Amino acid sequence: MSDSIIRVENLCKHYQSGTETLTILECLCFFVPRGKSAAVRGQSGCGKSTLLNILGGLDKSDSGLVEVGGLAISNLPEKDLTEYRRKRVGFVFQFHYLLRDFTALENVMLPGYIGGMKKKAALEKAAKLLDDLGLSGRAHHYPSQLSGGERQRVAVARSMINDPDLILADEPTGNLDPHSSLAVAELLYRAAETWKTSLVVVTHDEKVAGWAQLHFELIDGKLNERKIDERK
Repeated sequence: MSDSIIRVENLCKHYQSGTETLTILECLCFFVPRGKSAAVRGQSGCGKSTLLNILGGLDKSDSGLVEVGGLAISNLPEKDLTEYRRKRVGFVFQFHYLLRDFTALENVMLPGYIGGMKKKAALEKAAKLLDDLGLSGRAHHYPSQLSGGERQRVAVARSMINDPDLILADEPTGNLDPHSSLAVAELLYRAAETWKTSLVVVTHDEKVAGWAQLHFELIDGKLNERKIDERK
């Protein structure tokens, strides 16, 4: 498994609700090869977002090994987790979370600039990412001037500014109409492929999941691999 971007062994996560212990994730074991895309499907509340948050260092498991890009993140101190999230992982959420007082270009470049890139280099890379996603003509527009699909494409570009090893997308098309949803999904997968970045997408949408090379389903806290579909 030396070529894996994600390696998870015996991952467990529980929540306490009064006197009741709720099992969210139960002894998950799986891996995702480097450079591949994976989709995780499951009913609402089954723990998909919890799994993604653990992979992204936003939440911690109760037990088990979580390794991303060869780095064991399970027990990293918060300072190192912050660095991990900043440099090695890109996030795309259901809501775009763009800064309303910044243009599309500025929203994309800002994480790179904060992460240590020179301003000029960050702006040039942000412009290239927006161009790759068909948004070069919208670079100087503010979020309020963009459509829902355009705002989500900006969020995809932003997730790639620091050349992450892994992009984690949590219901990235959940707020979009069917047409925009498929367009954004295709762009997300193609962008990850173009920039040679591994991708994990949590989605309830079968069509959005269909672009992935690996397919998992989360049922009763357990993750089952459904099939591997190598795209040509």
